[in-house]
Amino acid sequence: MAQTRFDLAVIGGGPAGYVAAARAARLGGKVALVERDGLGGTCLNRGCIPTKTLIHGASVLAAVSGAAAWGVSCGGRPVMDLAALLARKDQVVAGLAQGVSRLLAAAGVTVFSGLGQVPAPETVTVSGPGGQERLSARNILLCLGARPTLPPIPGLDLPGVVTSDALLDASDVPDTLAVIGGGVIGMEFACLFASLGSAVTVIEAAERILPMVDEELQKRLIPLWKRQGVTVVRGAAVSGIVPRGDMLAVRHAGRGGETETVCRKVLAAVGRRPAPVDGIVALPGLVREGPFVAVDAGMRTSIPGVFAAGDLTPGPMLAHVASAEGMVAAANAMGGNEEMDYEAIPACIYTVPEIAGVGLTEEQAAGRGLAVAVGRATYGANGRAQTLGEPVGLVKLVADAADGRILGAHLFGAQASELVAEAALAVRNRLTVRQLAATVHSHPSLSETLAEAARSLLGEQSHAA
Repeated sequence: MAQTRFDLAVIGGGPAGYVAAARAARLGGKVALVERDGLGGTCLNRGCIPTKTLIHGASVLAAVSGAAAWGVSCGGRPVMDLAALLARKDQVVAGLAQGVSRLLAAAGVTVFSGLGQVPAPETVTVSGPGGQERLSARNILLCLGARPTLPPIPGLDLPGVVTSDALLDASDVPDTLAVIGGGVIGMEFACLFASLGSAVTVIEAAERILPMVDEELQKRLIPLWKRQGVTVVRGAAVSGIVPRGDMLAVRHAGRGGETETVCRKVLAAVGRRPAPVDGIVALPGLVREGPFVAVDAGMRTSIPGVFAAGDLTPGPMLAHVASAEGMVAAANAMGGNEEMDYEAIPACIYTVPEIAGVGLTEEQAAGRGLAVAVGRATYGANGRAQTLGEPVGLVKLVADAADGRILGAHLFGAQASELVAEAALAVRNRLTVRQLAATVHSHPSLSETLAEAARSLLGEQSHAA
C-alpha cells in the first residue's frame, strides 16, 4: 500500500499545533497531526481552561456569599461542593476537547495518536498503542509544549507536596497551603484556594513576584491579597520540606534568617520549561537558544522544512502566542511569507482581582531611554464598577511623552482580561493618547476607565477631582 505524502506533519496538538494544522488544511494542504496525550495540550487539559473554570466557581461562591448586600437572601451560609465543581471543570474540558476534534475533522486533518518523532528528513514516525507508523511530510512543525519545572528541593517527594496538575483534582480544600513560586501559576492557585477558604502563604525566592507585571500594580495588589488570606513572602529561598506531625514545614531563608511555614499542603509552582527535543528530533543542525529551539520571525528553524511554534520557542509562553505562531508557521509551510509581531502581546493573570497588561511597562519604557508620560484611572471613580460592586482597580497608560503614542497599558480589576484587548489594539496600531481619549466609550462601562486614563494623561479628567 502506497504511503501517504503530507504537505505538513504537526507534532503536538496543543494551542500551537491544532490551530496550525487546521489553518494549513484550509490553505489547501494535506495535513497530519500527531498527539500522544489529549488534543488541546496543557492549556485545555491541565492549564488555562480547567483553572479558569475553578476560578469562576470560586467567584460564584464569593458572589453568593455577598448576595445579602444586593437584597438577595440565600437562606444560610453558602458552601462549595468541591466534587460538583470538579465535575463541572471536567465537563467543560471534555466539551472543548470534542470541539477541537470536530474542528480538525472538518478541516480534513488526519490525526494520529502516539509519540511523534523525526528520525530523518521529511519523515515522522508515530509510536502508538497499535505499533509504529511512518509518515512522509514535505514540512514538519514541532509544537512539543512545555513541562513543569521541579527544583532540587529536598522533600518535594513527600505526600502532600503537589504540582498544579494534582491540585486541579484535589479532593478537599486544605486549611493551610504553601505555594513555592510567585509566578502566574502560583499566584492564580493562591487566590483560588484563598477564595475557597485556605490560608495561603506564597514563598518567592526573588524580591518581586510576577516580574512581568508593572511594579506600581504589584505594590497595590499585595495588600489586597493579604486581606483575602494570601501572604506573600519575597526574597525567601526554600531549602527543604520536612514532615511536622500531620503537617508539612517549608523551610526558607531570607533577610531575617531561616524560618519555616507550616501547612497542610504544598504546591510547587516554580515555572515551566520547554519539552525536550532530544529523543524527538534526530536531524543534525537544529540550533538552540538555551532550552528553546531557535526560530526566525516566520517560525522556521535552522533545518529547511522544519518549523517550531509555541512554548518550544523563545517567545512568551502564552497559549494565544502559541496559536499565533502556529498560524504563521502553517502559512509559511504552505508557501506564504508571514512573520510574528510580538510588540502588542496581551498577558492576563486570573488572580483576584484580575491583572492584565500589554506593551511596555513604565520601567521598561524608561529603561529604553524614552521620555515617559503616565495616565491613571481608578475603578472607584467608574460608574459601572460601582454598579457591579467592584470598585477596586486601576488602569495605567504608558505613553511616549514626545508624540503621545501609547506604549503600554497595565491594569487590575474586574474584567481586566477583557479590557486589555482594546489596549492591545491601541498599542498594535500605534495610536496616541489623544486618539484614545477622543474615542467615545459607552456609559456605564468598565471600558471608560481606558478613556479616563488617557484624559488623565492629558490633564482632562472627566471623573476625578
